[in-house]
Amino acid sequence: MTTPGITTALTRFGLGARPDETPSGDPRRWLLDQLDRYTAAPARIAAVPTSGAVAARLTEFYDQRRDLREQYGPRRQQQPAAPAPVPPPMSPGTTAAPPADPYRDARQAAARDLRQGHAAALAVRTGIALTTTTPFVERLVHFWANHFAVSADKLEMVGLAHTLEFEAIRPHVLGRFADMLLAVERHPAMLVYLDQAVSVGPNSPVGQRGGRRAGLNENLARETLELHTLGVRTGYTQGDVIELARALTGWTVAGLARGPAQRAAGDAAPGSFVFAPALHEPGDRTITGTRYPAAGEAQATKVLADLAASPATARHLATKLARHFAGDVPPPAMIARLEQAYRSSNGDLPTMYRAIIASPEAWVPTPVKFRTPWEWSVATFRAVGTREVQPGAIVGLLNQLGQPAWKPGQPIGYDDVAASWAGPDAIMRRVEAAERMAGRTPATDARALGAKLFPDGLSAATTQAIARAESPAQGLALLLVSPEMMRR
Repeated sequence: MTTPGITTALTRFGLGARPDETPSGDPRRWLLDQLDRYTAAPARIAAVPTSGAVAARLTEFYDQRRDLREQYGPRRQQQPAAPAPVPPPMSPGTTAAPPADPYRDARQAAARDLRQGHAAALAVRTGIALTTTTPFVERLVHFWANHFAVSADKLEMVGLAHTLEFEAIRPHVLGRFADMLLAVERHPAMLVYLDQAVSVGPNSPVGQRGGRRAGLNENLARETLELHTLGVRTGYTQGDVIELARALTGWTVAGLARGPAQRAAGDAAPGSFVFAPALHEPGDRTITGTRYPAAGEAQATKVLADLAASPATARHLATKLARHFAGDVPPPAMIARLEQAYRSSNGDLPTMYRAIIASPEAWVPTPVKFRTPWEWSVATFRAVGTREVQPGAIVGLLNQLGQPAWKPGQPIGYDDVAASWAGPDAIMRRVEAAERMAGRTPATDARALGAKLFPDGLSAATTQAIARAESPAQGLALLLVSPEMMRR
């Protein structure tokens, strides 16, 4: 006899069951205890490139590119003035070597290093997810990393995207939302991704000198209001966006801002947050009806603190968390409960997490969420007992399944509803991945494994399908794409 709710605790709150893992007889206590056992910086993270190391590599590339310009002139001038001489005929089967291009070679070398760091970081993230004893908190780390999404769409972000999660999310996942918000908005990955690092106040010392690269950038201000805190259609105006953008001027990154913003950032260590007064728009600001006196860096810091305390932020975050744990159409009563937990605790995140665990809507026995490709990948690896993955393998798998790590392509992050992931083509890709995984796994009794993974029991249809499998590998593949594995 199993305790009701164990499967829900393992799959909906956790990251999927492992055959060697069974929570205690009290699933809720098992989840609550994780809040006291979570490790923000596991040892393996120490080997991952930090934002400072990434910024140092990028600075090296920028310096190399500058030296090449001084030596050869701008790249666009490197084309020969006259047609190049016709080379002699090549022997059959040979190919011509590409012409020497030091600019391309330098960029390719930097891109290769950053891609390797990105893949290594993903392998570490996956390894932590596969072996953690606090899967509920790890799920929350992934949730917040998607809430504060950045995307590895350009050279700098290939190297920086993972660092936001490791350096700004993980240390604050069990703290106050206001502290996480401030850490995220000051982090080099966010400042570079949303172009805040190069934002210049029009009336700042740099802005008054003018120049092609001296302009106000609204990206971070807009996403802070729309995505990170208040949410859409909550009463803020375009004027509030502009005023917050002005308050944020001066927030930049040493070594990674370009043009006049980089000069204003000074000589701090590459990747360091810098407040550069020469970029800051002077004056008082009025944002969502509140006046903020001129105070340099502290002006925007105070705005962020007030946004974190807003009832609209409480509602926005409560809705997203309820959707994540209780279904694509989040229950209004649960939203109200989480909202009250946030407001009564001054934005203490563990108070919200305890309210989630206490919510009956999150414990209905029927699966309420379709797993994203990342969730399904982690759950299947855990199901077969995998503890480590190779960087190239996990990168390739997530690319195949349509959810490249840290690359949603937009600041809103990846969708958290079934409609985005449950299409026929997406299901077929999972079937193909499951067949490959089953083929590499030692012969396994899928029926016995299913009983361990789902202590509350497999459905009759899944049990029958596995029993009819022609081989152990086929039985395992069927288990990995069963409704129980596809949903949580």
